[in-house]
Amino acid sequence: MQALLHAIATMTLPHDAQRIFHGRGGLYPGCEQWALDAFPPVWVLTSFQPVSEDDLATLHHALSARWQQLSPDQPLNWVFQCRHASQTETRLMAGSVPEPHVVSEDGARYRVHVLKGQNHGLFLDMAEGRRWVRAHVQARTRLKVLNLFAYTCAFSVVAMQAGARHVVNVDMSQGAMTLGQQNHQLNGLMAGASFLVHDIFKTWGKITRGGPYDLIIVDPPSYQKGSFVATQDYAKLMRRLPDLLAPHGHALLCLNAPELDVAFLHEQMQALAPELVLQERVANPAVFADVSPERALKVLVYQGPGLSKPDGHLPKP
Repeated sequence: MQALLHAIATMTLPHDAQRIFHGRGGLYPGCEQWALDAFPPVWVLTSFQPVSEDDLATLHHALSARWQQLSPDQPLNWVFQCRHASQTETRLMAGSVPEPHVVSEDGARYRVHVLKGQNHGLFLDMAEGRRWVRAHVQARTRLKVLNLFAYTCAFSVVAMQAGARHVVNVDMSQGAMTLGQQNHQLNGLMAGASFLVHDIFKTWGKITRGGPYDLIIVDPPSYQKGSFVATQDYAKLMRRLPDLLAPHGHALLCLNAPELDVAFLHEQMQALAPELVLQERVANPAVFADVSPERALKVLVYQGPGLSKPDGHLPKP
């Protein structure tokens, strides 16, 4: 636990939501179970193994001591979450959590819920993916964007702020989509985005009619029973991309499954949609460094062909 304690003792006062310590990357032997996140004004400490009350007391002391140095006039707010089958819990350890709880990232604002569920409303490891989308949309003229598995629509907020003409968000969770709409309202984005609460695999007709799209974002869960299993379902998405993309359009494919490597995505893409060309792998935030980059989050950018399909036919309007 020493590396985590050192990270707490040397951390600075964050303004944006961000990860502070990433033991899961394997760079700190003995600390693989730990992650510390800042969702200002709340710290969230997560363990993927059971934790003793003595260890929690040690960590509370460390957080309290550092907080006295960083912001002595403000109360310490922190939440502990354990994600292990034998000890699944979320506990407010000190202070309070604002309601609504709104955090920022690169000028965008998002609602989060750190006391409810394992996912807090904003995936911090995708920060560089959101920055890529912002830069990509800003550099082009009024793109139309399709955001699949939109969750709380953070990609959509960024794309709209960057000047997208329209974003179509699709997700089967009504609760997540409601938060997504609230996120747009928080950022003064009252028009230009649509929200479809549908099972993507049963909504291709509506999705296709809304196209073609200049940018398609695919950020599915790696495994969610009854919704998406990467090894079975990613191929179904890839087959659709050529008909959904506008000429020279781009696709951002995301995969957060440690057991699946970049080759899993790229080899399937070459087999199922070979006209899409790999452009780059988007780097993860530095704090999410991993001893094995193939186990870490994978974000790949592909570009589609120009005006003509390989068989000489024009793409569908």
